Amino acid sequence: MTGKRKTNPAGSTNSYRGDVLRVLGALKVATADQIQRIGAPHLTHRHADKETPSKRKQARTASHTGALSDMRKHGLSENGGSTETGDSLRNLTLKGLEAASYEMRRPVTEMGSTARGAGSSGASHPMAVNETVIAMLRPKPNMAKLADDPPHVQAAAQAAVDGPDGIGTIASYWTEVPLPATGTWNAPGKGGAQADLVLTAPQDGVPLLFIEVDNCHETAEELALKLEKYARFFRRTAKDTDGKERPMWRTRWTVPEGPYGEVPHPPVLLVFNHIGERNPNRTVPRLQELTRHLWQGERQPGGHHLYDRKIPIIAVGLKNLHEHGPSGAVFARFGRTHPQPLLEAIGNPRFEAAQAREAEEAKAHAAAYQEQVRRAAQEQAAKQAAEREARRPVCTGCGTKFTDARWEAVQPKGWDATKDSHPQLCDSCKQTATATAASPAAGTWESQEPVRGEAGPDDYWPAPERPVCTECGAAFTDERWKATKSVGWTASPAKRPSLCGDCDQRFESDLDRAWGVSPQREERDQEQEPAVPEQKTGWLSRLRR
Repeated sequence: MTGKRKTNPAGSTNSYRGDVLRVLGALKVATADQIQRIGAPHLTHRHADKETPSKRKQARTASHTGALSDMRKHGLSENGGSTETGDSLRNLTLKGLEAASYEMRRPVTEMGSTARGAGSSGASHPMAVNETVIAMLRPKPNMAKLADDPPHVQAAAQAAVDGPDGIGTIASYWTEVPLPATGTWNAPGKGGAQADLVLTAPQDGVPLLFIEVDNCHETAEELALKLEKYARFFRRTAKDTDGKERPMWRTRWTVPEGPYGEVPHPPVLLVFNHIGERNPNRTVPRLQELTRHLWQGERQPGGHHLYDRKIPIIAVGLKNLHEHGPSGAVFARFGRTHPQPLLEAIGNPRFEAAQAREAEEAKAHAAAYQEQVRRAAQEQAAKQAAEREARRPVCTGCGTKFTDARWEAVQPKGWDATKDSHPQLCDSCKQTATATAASPAAGTWESQEPVRGEAGPDDYWPAPERPVCTECGAAFTDERWKATKSVGWTASPAKRPSLCGDCDQRFESDLDRAWGVSPQREERDQEQEPAVPEQKTGWLSRLRR
């Protein structure tokens, strides 16, 4: 403990010294009260039971005052004068800014100046800037650090926790940021502006916001001139790392592109702290008219506006900002008729609503088209099903329609595939016909009349129907039908396959009577005729031949 006291005589901890580095690294100059309200807001509720406001302030700022004392001993901070109310101002040295850059993870070149001498005139403007940051942040107490405190202290802290949220953290804010219309970031030229505050909190819906704080000492014309400098800076382009020309501010800050080609400039928030002689209620309308060309959008048929290359300018009072925070409807955007919450004021809710409507309409059209396509497909499928049912075969035996499986089974296959034996019968009738043909009581297969289209045992092609005699018109008997059938690829063995058996016999009889010799007689005569003796060979015989 002795060694610790020698290093940090005021007994400060790393946590409180870190609060000092983060707050002064962002704000450049602040009081111990402001450092405590930002870095350790739970202390505000812990010491609320002190008798007087001065004792309460002394009690809740004691830890950070000790941290500032130790840091001053180490050459990290210094006293920078006092405010009009007598509070001591603190700022970092160059060594302190370097330490803060590590704490805030910012480049040293972007830490800004030490703000030395800011308190020589009371630092009313830096104090208003700091109060603006506190009103935007709305720091929440850490309830875990109040676990041992009385119930009324916990209740007050819980009420602050349940209140509207702020935007960003202390690391989301930058002060005294140059906006060079000429020159570079580190060496800005003449004609540029310097933002009092720059807020980057994309996690809270504010990717980039420039804040100007006015203590009501400036006229509307002076504020309009400052906004003209903002416009010059926004219009300035620079070559980016990929070699393409982009707005200079986009080379430092990342902001999403506007939808449908809309590219508005970053918004500017004017915070009026009414301590000067100017009345904001008269300054704002005059300023609105002087800067109309900078902020006025183009009205669209849907009732919304597009703000391509326009600056959204919003005005708010510091008192209202402290009371309601960023979520309160106290932000008046130039060109709109009623105050809105900050996120709506810097955005384009009517445009977003129009986009949502278009998306819903497109979705509805797509759904209707899909429904139309589905109905057309259903109608086409129903039509094809009806046509298929009309083509479905009917059993010649019982008259019922074929099932899908039976229909598929009788479809023509390849030339070498086995053909169905009963292609015109359903399954039941086919089984009955097969059983009847295989039954012994029905006789042999050859004695049965083939079913139309059914192949016989000696046929290659099935006969379509029973032949009819071309002479008498009588149907062939089974024996005659079988005798006249062709065998394989050869013709029928019968001499007259188109005649029935009776007509074939009559044809033979008529032929015998016509020549007077029957075939049997002709065959016997050929058997009884003597054979011609073979002639001797010789040269004379050869000549005779």
